[in-house]
Amino acid sequence: MSPTADVDDSARQALRLLGPAPDNWVPDRPGLDYNAVVVGAGQGGCAFAFALRRAGIGRVLHIDAAPEAAQAGIWRTRARMHSLRTAKNLVGPELDVGALGFQAWYEARHGRDAYAALPRIPRTDWADYLHWFQQFLQLPVQYGTQLRDIAPLPDQAATGLRLQLRVNGQSREITTRKLILATGNAGSGGPSIPHALQAIRGAGLAAHTADDIDFAALAGKQVAVVGAAASAFDAAAVALEAGAAAVHLFARRDHIAARAVAKPRAYAGFYDHFHALPDALRWRHALRLRRAGTTPPADSLQRALAHPQFHLHLGAPWDSAQVERNQVVARVGDQAHAFDFVIAGTGYSNDPSQRAELARIAPLIARWSDRFTPQREEEDAVLGLQPYLSASLAFTQKTPGSAPWLGAIHVFNPSGAINAGGPLGDVPSMKRDIPAAVRGISSDLFLADLALHEDRAHVAVAPDFGPDLYAHALWPMPPGRD
Repeated sequence: MSPTADVDDSARQALRLLGPAPDNWVPDRPGLDYNAVVVGAGQGGCAFAFALRRAGIGRVLHIDAAPEAAQAGIWRTRARMHSLRTAKNLVGPELDVGALGFQAWYEARHGRDAYAALPRIPRTDWADYLHWFQQFLQLPVQYGTQLRDIAPLPDQAATGLRLQLRVNGQSREITTRKLILATGNAGSGGPSIPHALQAIRGAGLAAHTADDIDFAALAGKQVAVVGAAASAFDAAAVALEAGAAAVHLFARRDHIAARAVAKPRAYAGFYDHFHALPDALRWRHALRLRRAGTTPPADSLQRALAHPQFHLHLGAPWDSAQVERNQVVARVGDQAHAFDFVIAGTGYSNDPSQRAELARIAPLIARWSDRFTPQREEEDAVLGLQPYLSASLAFTQKTPGSAPWLGAIHVFNPSGAINAGGPLGDVPSMKRDIPAAVRGISSDLFLADLALHEDRAHVAVAPDFGPDLYAHALWPMPPGRD
């Protein structure tokens, strides 16, 4: 038997022992096409689709804007690292079924010794594994489909949603009871572009790391990278590997490695119960991490440093940038630097108003600034823009009673960082947050039709046996029986 057949057979046996997924128990409702719509077919979206199936929630539509499976998610497109940044042994989309996990998949193909030798998971192997995960579980995805707009149904008591989709260039309208936004970094608001680079990006001389960058075209060019997070160093390294004449990376901070700071998920007890913390503590930890800054892994830094054409500028924020003779001229303090192209590794916004599909409902969504007022020394406008989510990761209303249907929209992307103690949608968050969110979704769907479920639970059924089965053993013996 081939290694691939081995892992497939092992996974099938694990599912058999787990027992079949329940039949769909959610009642149909007139005017509602789906019980849930999952947006995004990357690692988070597929994990959610699997969890919904195991919870007995059927009539689920799973969509992704990518034209085909190979381009879903980031791992073969915008991700440029050699290896994942997280530990290789974390529970991922397989949730509680270990035979569906990366380790089982990798060992079946390459052996236990090969897995043991891996420092971290290679990016392309992770992409291959996720493709296998979706295909093996037969999780159907409708590709070439964009979510364009969200609105409540006229009957808000039903908490139903009307979605406008763009399917292969054609408009389509559907309705659903629940919506899950498993949309990754870009889905939390959009790329954060420094003001000085916005016009330059529009002129084609700058790009964000979220963009599809033609690195081959940078051969022989002078390239600037703005930002010092992992994605910035990855982009710098790819540009150098593509033959850039020089790459200059500019960091605002005077250091690269973030100062030692304990992350909530480094301590399981704290991370697992982060949702139960008071808002003041959740805010304080998010602020502490934000002020400490992000740290690129050593291998991302070393990958760029291996090139003598790489130059690092610390404590060097750009004061201005403009186009002169088809070059970008940046001013940093009293110095001017000229580049042929600029890459912004400046992260993402967590403001839902910047997302086209959320723009119309964004004013109704409660932000952290609406629910929590920090001490003056802990104020942070960027954190304040993040949505204030429920325990099941659903949007909440800015004004009570104004938009109860927002509770039908569940978020599994990094915009929920304060709520979760770390980026939502990454591998560490799957084991904790997906089951909790699915329990909340399941509970909402159940309670919405409680009367019907109560009737179903009291349906009379024929007994398995009658009193004749045990009559001969009764004591004392009934009168008239010898």
